[in-house]
Amino acid sequence: MVGIKSYGVYIPYNRLSRAEIHNTWQTMPFPMKGERTVANFDEDSLTIAVAAGIDCLTGLERKEVDGLFACSTTFPYREKLASATMAMALDLRSDIRTADFSNSLRCATIGLSSALDALAAGAAKTVLLTSSDCRLGAPGSEFEQSVGDGGAAFLLAKEDLIAEVEDRYTITDEFCGMWRSHEDTFIRMWEDRMVHDEGYSRIMEEAIIRAVKKAARSLDSFAKIVYDPPADNRRHAMLARKLGISKEQLQEPFFEQIGHTGTAMASMMLVAALEQAKAGDRLLFASYGNGVDVFILKVTNGIAKVRNNGTFARQLNTKRMIYNYPTYLRWRNIVSMEKSRRPDLPPTSLSNLRRNAKILLSLYGVKCKKCGTPQYSQAGLISSYVMPQRVCVECGTKDQFDDYPFYDKKGTVCTYTQDKLAASLDPPLTVTIIDFEGGGRAAFEMTDRDPAEVKVGMPVELTFRKLFFDRGIHNYYWKTKPIRS
Repeated sequence: MVGIKSYGVYIPYNRLSRAEIHNTWQTMPFPMKGERTVANFDEDSLTIAVAAGIDCLTGLERKEVDGLFACSTTFPYREKLASATMAMALDLRSDIRTADFSNSLRCATIGLSSALDALAAGAAKTVLLTSSDCRLGAPGSEFEQSVGDGGAAFLLAKEDLIAEVEDRYTITDEFCGMWRSHEDTFIRMWEDRMVHDEGYSRIMEEAIIRAVKKAARSLDSFAKIVYDPPADNRRHAMLARKLGISKEQLQEPFFEQIGHTGTAMASMMLVAALEQAKAGDRLLFASYGNGVDVFILKVTNGIAKVRNNGTFARQLNTKRMIYNYPTYLRWRNIVSMEKSRRPDLPPTSLSNLRRNAKILLSLYGVKCKKCGTPQYSQAGLISSYVMPQRVCVECGTKDQFDDYPFYDKKGTVCTYTQDKLAASLDPPLTVTIIDFEGGGRAAFEMTDRDPAEVKVGMPVELTFRKLFFDRGIHNYYWKTKPIRS
C-alpha cells in the first residue's frame, strides 16, 4: 500500500484586507469578504515550497528521501529546475529524483499520481511532494482580491503511513477557461458562466461521481470531502449541495482567510482535513484544472503521531495585517521605487554560487574536531563569496573540522541594527547577530518582524528566502524570523 507518511503547510505571515484593495480601485460594487495571504517581498513559490517541506520533514531523516517533486504555476525560472534548488536547501541527497510539474492548477495531483506510481513500481521508497503558488491578479481585478499565496507538502511512502491511497480516478478535459501565457503577468479567465458551468462544476461533479462508483462506495461514507473551489468561491458550496454532501463532510476552503492559492489550494485543504481526522476515516480528495484527479484515502492509526502540533491552525491565526496597499504593489514588483543611493552590488558569480552551494543554500558550517566549537563562514549578505574556514575561532586549531548543519538550529538575538537608509522593500532593513543553540554565531537579515518588537534575547529561527535578483539570477539565502506561538 502507498500513501502519505507526513504533511506540512506554509501560510504566509502577511495578510491584506480585500477592502483595502477595493477602496483603492473602486472597480467592483463591493469588496469580497475577509482577507488574503501575501507572500513577503523576499518570498516566492520556491521559498514557500521549501518552508512547507521543512514543516513536513520535521523530526524525520532527510537523507532517506528518494525524490522531490515540486508543483507550481509560478516557478521563478522558465528554464531551470526549482526542485534542484529546493533539494539543496532541504539538504537532501544528491542521488535523488527531482522533477518540476507546472502549467496547470491540477499539477499538484498530477505530481501526486506520478509519485505514487514511482513508489508502487519500487523506483523510490519515499518522495517529497510540494505544491506552492504566488499568482498575480491584475490591479483592480476580481482576481487581485481572490487569489492568495501558500504551499503544502506531503512525504509519500509505502510504510509508516498516516493515510493510505485506496483508489484514484482521473478525467482530462481540454478547456481554455483560465490561462496565463508566457507573455502574461496576470491571470486571464473567459466569461464566468461558461468557465464555471462548462468547466469546473460539470467536470468536478462527473469525476467525483465516477470515482465513488469505481470504488464501490457512496458519498455519505466519507468523513471529509476535500476539493478546491474555482475562482468563484460560491461554486464550491453549490457543487456540494448538488452532490448531496453535508456541511459537516465538506472541507472548509478558508477562502475568506487565505484566498485561492492556486496549485496548493486542494493540498492545503487536505492538510487541514488531516489535522482533524481520526483513524478509520475515509477522505475523498480532488483537484481541478484541465480535468480532475480524485483520490480516496483511508486514515490509519499513525495519524496521532504526525499532527505537527496543529501547524495549519497555528499559521492561519498568526498574521500581520498590511494596511498600505502600495506595499503590496512594491513587494510584487508591480510598481518600481527609486533605487537606493548606494554603490551597486557586485555582479552575481555563478562560479561562487556553484562552489559555495552547501554553505549558501544548505547552510552548512563546520565543527572543530578538537574543541567541538561550531562556526559558520559568513556569507550571502552582499555577495556569494565565502571566506574558507581554516582556523578554529576558539582554540586556533588549523584545518581540523567536520561539516555541521545550521539550517535546523534555533537561536537568540545577540545584537541587531535597523537601517532606515538601506535599500529594502520592507524598511527598515533589520540585521541581526544571532547565537545558535549548541554554539555558533552569525549575521542574518531578519524578515516577517515588527521592527518595534525586535530586541536582544529574542528567540529566532531560520527561514529560506530570496535575497536579490541580479542579471536574471535569483539569489537565495537564509534569514532569521521571530519564533511565533
